[in-house]
Amino acid sequence: MGLHVIGVFTLLGIILNHTVAFENGRVTVSCETMTPDHGSTSQRSPSPFIIRVDKDVFIPGDQIKVTLTGRRPGTSFEGFLLQARDATDMNSDPVGTFILIDKASQLLACGNVNDSAVSHTSSSGKHTVTVLWNSLTVKRDQVQFLVTVVQKFNTYWVQLHGPVVSQLNASPLPIQTPLTVPSSVQLSKPFNVTECGSQSFCLRDPPGCDPETDQTCCFFSFAVQGRSVLFQLSGPSQGYVSFALSGDQSMGADDIYLCIVIDQSIQIHPAHSTGRSHPILNSQVSIYDLAWRLEDGVIKCSFRRNIQLPEHSERFDLDKHYYIFLAEGRAENGRIEKHHRQPLITQTKVYFAGEPKEITGSRSPLSIKAHGALMFIGWVTTVNVGVVVARFFKPACPTRTLFGERLWFQVHRILMGTTVLLTCIGCILPFLYRGGWSHHAGAHPYFGCAVLTLIIIQPILAIFRPHPQAPRRYIFDWTHWGMGTAARAIALAAMFLGMDLPALDLHNPWDTSVMVGFITWHVMTELILETHNYLTTYKELEAKEDKMNIMVSNSGELNNLQVHALQFSFFIKGIFARPEVQKMPLIFLVNHNVLQYSMKVNSI
Repeated sequence: MGLHVIGVFTLLGIILNHTVAFENGRVTVSCETMTPDHGSTSQRSPSPFIIRVDKDVFIPGDQIKVTLTGRRPGTSFEGFLLQARDATDMNSDPVGTFILIDKASQLLACGNVNDSAVSHTSSSGKHTVTVLWNSLTVKRDQVQFLVTVVQKFNTYWVQLHGPVVSQLNASPLPIQTPLTVPSSVQLSKPFNVTECGSQSFCLRDPPGCDPETDQTCCFFSFAVQGRSVLFQLSGPSQGYVSFALSGDQSMGADDIYLCIVIDQSIQIHPAHSTGRSHPILNSQVSIYDLAWRLEDGVIKCSFRRNIQLPEHSERFDLDKHYYIFLAEGRAENGRIEKHHRQPLITQTKVYFAGEPKEITGSRSPLSIKAHGALMFIGWVTTVNVGVVVARFFKPACPTRTLFGERLWFQVHRILMGTTVLLTCIGCILPFLYRGGWSHHAGAHPYFGCAVLTLIIIQPILAIFRPHPQAPRRYIFDWTHWGMGTAARAIALAAMFLGMDLPALDLHNPWDTSVMVGFITWHVMTELILETHNYLTTYKELEAKEDKMNIMVSNSGELNNLQVHALQFSFFIKGIFARPEVQKMPLIFLVNHNVLQYSMKVNSI
């Protein structure tokens, strides 16, 4: 009897200890599989819970806020186990460490790494849990969050896949086919553009094109049919075509749909984005009636989805106003790359529940167009005219004044001030549009910032310029000329680089021809003016030489050496009379001695 009692109490102790261990969240035994030992199977239905992160791109040392919450307000859960793993190997050990924010969670050691997982502290109902994930020691390119959620003891979901966060400039993950793939069929009939504006909304690039007859046509249409919406998408691409619904004209927090070429077939994937990064693929259960066709490098796909999908928080309700993005790009072995040109974005928000109409869009945002226009005006017109005026038109009207200053100087100052203003405004616009620095624009923004720096320093130096007769005036003259010339050269390089950026959407080779024509015009203009200046100086030298000959003929006392010295003195004086030569530092130092020698020779 005593042995039986001891056995019963021992068994009860094991059971109670096992139960308490799960209630207090000490579930390190489940670190590898993340499966609770509750004596039942996990749920196969869509989970009512979701993981959210505050950013999806990181550098080692960044902290990312991770939130586990219900898809609907008020949805509670009793327990959870949260980890972060290598997105390319979901069976690997956890990566990174966590930092607690509230008292409803605790840190665990999984994979022999302290603080690499988070779990609950009690079985009391919870609606939201938030922690910080520290990426200091992470060397993986992509990391994905996993969570097991226990809603009730026998109701739980194992290894729910959360967002993927990527290291800065890391390659995107290859497309992986979801476990549940809706069946798709070949398109049986062409897209009907005659219904555009009457029965369906249509967005076309170029406007009015027909995707069945024009292989360069990018076409998107949607039609509200009862409680669902039929989407049709077509465009030339070797990789993928896609569209996105957005609350603004910037990428981020968008509802995205991609038609991707994989093994000579097309897979249609819903996705969403949380920033300027590659989209995160979602389950295909939210779309149905999938159809596609791939021929002659043109992707065509169509599908249907319900207007409201409350069980899918990543999907937008289709009875509101949204901007529409159209994009295409390359894909290799299911790995999508960044779109190779600026997406086509509607000019205004589209009301999905409104009357069907033709929609218009542009691949170049207005702020980027304004940036290009301002820079073109400033560095192709005003700055170059100002340089020509200062260099060649000083003798044209030496006595005329404007607002108390010499006319040429005031014209030069007005044109250069206009260039400074246009440059400052033009440089601000891209930062406002991008919301920061653009890491995809190559060297163009660096060149632009260099030009902006030089062009701001120039007027500051001009305020402190010395008097024209000051002995060190040549230092200012050469600094002013050197910085101005450098700014013009860098600005020219920046414009050539900027012409090929997708956001500007210029048409080649028209844009290159304009720039080459401008350079040719400016070089020819300066050569003509330089030639004219040289001929004018040469005529002045001839007149002085005639004067010298008259002096020689009136005096028979000059020997040959004195005659040659006198000729040399007139030549040197003519050269030194040119403004651009007077700015040369070495010549400036010997100018005084040469002129003194010339005066002595003339007095013989």
